[in-house]
Amino acid sequence: MIRTQPSTAALTSLEAALAILLEGLAPVAPSFVPLELALGCIGAAMPPLANALPARDTAKTDGWAFRALDLAGASTYSPLPLLALPPWVDAGAPMPQGCDCILEAGLVDVSGPMAQVFGEAPPGQGVRRAGEDIGADRPLVIAGERLCAADLLVAQSAGVAEIAVRAPHIRMLNIAAPTGETLTARFMADCARACGAVVGDIETVVRDATSLAGALDSRGGDLVILVGGTGAGRADVVAEALGACGALLAHNVALEPGRTAAIGRLDSIPVVALPGAPDQAFAAFLALVQPVLDRLSARSARRGVILPLARKISSTVGVAEIVLLKQEQDSWGLLAIGDFSLEAMRSADAWLAISASSEGYAAGTPVRAFLVNDPR
Repeated sequence: MIRTQPSTAALTSLEAALAILLEGLAPVAPSFVPLELALGCIGAAMPPLANALPARDTAKTDGWAFRALDLAGASTYSPLPLLALPPWVDAGAPMPQGCDCILEAGLVDVSGPMAQVFGEAPPGQGVRRAGEDIGADRPLVIAGERLCAADLLVAQSAGVAEIAVRAPHIRMLNIAAPTGETLTARFMADCARACGAVVGDIETVVRDATSLAGALDSRGGDLVILVGGTGAGRADVVAEALGACGALLAHNVALEPGRTAAIGRLDSIPVVALPGAPDQAFAAFLALVQPVLDRLSARSARRGVILPLARKISSTVGVAEIVLLKQEQDSWGLLAIGDFSLEAMRSADAWLAISASSEGYAAGTPVRAFLVNDPR
């Protein structure tokens, strides 16, 4: 397929646009949220664990608790009679005093007048030692990392009910199309939430520069995202409205897809205006919004995955291009470049930004791509 590119004469480079957005931008203040609301948020620093976990020896499995030394020589051929019934413990329960191992139920016969043991066990069998899970002074939260279910398990095990996060609040405005469609705005809201942000109700604003400028003047949020109305059509009024507010910093970015994106500032609040088409909005989100959210949440640097390209990728000099990739065994396979279908967007494992100074990459070239659904 032959793709044509618009003139780059009046375009702001992606690097320049991103530098403008990030200049002087500081992370938001940490806040405490209940554990049930913390999954997927970006953790903020908290005091380390005061005590190791578990606090004492606990049972890994259900069974009978013993002192290993007392079981020496016990076997099916030489059962060991017991003067008293041993204590039974359930998995996760503290080990009884003096006990250091667990025998499974079938190795102890309690049906007769005297219980018998039919096997030995080394010290520690079936036991999780005190401090084995996580040591004292270890961080309760790994600051800058996306909180996963295991992080919340650590907090629950430590008896913590709330956890510190940096969750930027996004104000999202949908610039109403004649059809009243909100699909792209909802898509962008979901993408932002996946980055650990908090998105309120999507506000719909009519395609009128005065109305939009008035809505923008109400401020609010750590980041303002506008969706739609960024093009050159008669009803595309975003750039005009941002200019009327004195907020417009750049309109039209050397980026494909997403060329008509705009950026600005309302006082200290960054503004990103995304095109209304889903693929263009998605590419501009990856290139412009995601780095802003990472800065606001103090997220650790995203880790790229380096694999060779399964086929050649050609790119036009002068425009940065977003590429969607899918892992094919030990290489990156090309899904889409410059124009994304819905199928490509939902199938993509990773994405790559080709610099405006590059003509692309030959087949077999190792490239660093970033996961679309990054677990960390």
